[in-house]
Amino acid sequence: MNKTISYNPATGNEIGESQLHTTDELVKMIAESRAAQVEWQKIPVKIRSKKILKIKDYLVNNIDSLSQTISDDNGKVKFDALATEIFPAIMATKYYAKNASKILKKKRIKGSSIVLINKRSFVHYVPYGVVGVISPWNYPFAIPYSEVIMALIAGNGVILKTATETQMVGIALRDAINSGDLPKGLFQFINLPGKIAGEAFLKNGIDKLFFTGSVPVGKELMKLASDTLTPVSLELGGNDAMLVCEDADIDRAVNGAVWAGFSNSGQSCGGVERIYVHKLVYDEFLQKLKNVVRNLRVGNPNDFNTDIGVMTTEKQLNTVNFHIDDALKNGAILFAESKSEYNSKNILTPKVLTNVNHNMIMMKEETFGPIIGVIKVENMDEAIELANDSMLGLTGSVWSKNHKKAINLGSKIKAGAITINDHLMSHGLAETAWGGFKESGIGRAHGEQGFMEMVQAQYIINDILPGVKKNIWWHPYNADLYEGLKSIVHLFYGNNIKSRLNNLFKPIKVLPRMFQK
Repeated sequence: MNKTISYNPATGNEIGESQLHTTDELVKMIAESRAAQVEWQKIPVKIRSKKILKIKDYLVNNIDSLSQTISDDNGKVKFDALATEIFPAIMATKYYAKNASKILKKKRIKGSSIVLINKRSFVHYVPYGVVGVISPWNYPFAIPYSEVIMALIAGNGVILKTATETQMVGIALRDAINSGDLPKGLFQFINLPGKIAGEAFLKNGIDKLFFTGSVPVGKELMKLASDTLTPVSLELGGNDAMLVCEDADIDRAVNGAVWAGFSNSGQSCGGVERIYVHKLVYDEFLQKLKNVVRNLRVGNPNDFNTDIGVMTTEKQLNTVNFHIDDALKNGAILFAESKSEYNSKNILTPKVLTNVNHNMIMMKEETFGPIIGVIKVENMDEAIELANDSMLGLTGSVWSKNHKKAINLGSKIKAGAITINDHLMSHGLAETAWGGFKESGIGRAHGEQGFMEMVQAQYIINDILPGVKKNIWWHPYNADLYEGLKSIVHLFYGNNIKSRLNNLFKPIKVLPRMFQK
């Protein structure tokens, strides 16, 4: 039996194994999920929500073991595992379960014209059927969790494929979801190699695909999905900009930059990678930033006194080093760096680079590591221009004591979520949709918009007028009918009172035909 062996990225020790599945097994899983989903969607949303809410209790009761599994499998410190993965998942479960029925309830549509007052419309939401979720290794629990929970509450079946690099978290997530009161087979966990998973999902009848990962892979999946017009939701990363105004609270801005830029070893698609600082506070910001970075404790993820753990994969570590080398070769200055005495091949200490520009790879592409570039700007208009000089637009932030000004500046950043005096944390807000502009992807997760991604809107138009045999516009046609319809247009949409009055009684001539066989 083929298996995936998981290793602790900090120690290199084997921590577990996961059965490797085949495409044939995927086909079987989809069929089982589809059969269960037919009955699941018949259950009222409120009842489905109550069944899902049991998962919250499982998470609360297993905080320590889940946080440890995430830390061991991903390399982040245990505190980050709790604060950025388990705690948000707990909050999200309660939010989704509480609000789903209100978000997904049938809604009446207000009529647009008295001419068709007999037509009453409403919209209700139909689950897709069986959706696929392909998730990454950087937040291996939190990212797929919300998508799975929303999909299930909305009435779908789910096939989850977590990253090969973090299979132990995938198994822990599987066990958590299965703690809910779900029909057998509705939720399925599969371990497929990443290079075949997307195509396997799309070619074997998945009804919608949710993918979080790189831009190139996302584009390939979108091409594959076009063959069957399978809808896809793509979250493809970011190269986030942080704007520090001249009136910012510098201490808060520095601490925020360090956390959002370096937590999880900088492996956050919505983390700070580029900072644009107003010239009047640039020197103060840099000096305080250096002091904080130098004091970061980098090392053993199992030590509660460690601030930053290790990189998850050697491949990503090499990518980050390549970006650093490119910047230094082209004139960047290594301004500040953390230290570490921890012996691990995946250690990469946080670094701050100055004298950077947008010709450097790290300022143009997603680096996905503990490295930040800082640029001095003459004014905030220049900062906005530089922030938008990217093909990515996931999130961004503005730091200022003047909230009105900050919000106005933030609205000019071409990104899906803008935080004021904070960064990165919006993914933890269950009520706030997550997703980006440009090549950061399409579609949204979380909140009301996230639920809308899990369903298709179906409009029902009901004719409530009794005794009607035919509509005015039905056959047979004649000249009188033409004049009658024209008079209706003039009566209700004419541009002057005289025209309307002249046509006040003319429609009466054609209305009786509606009740004739």
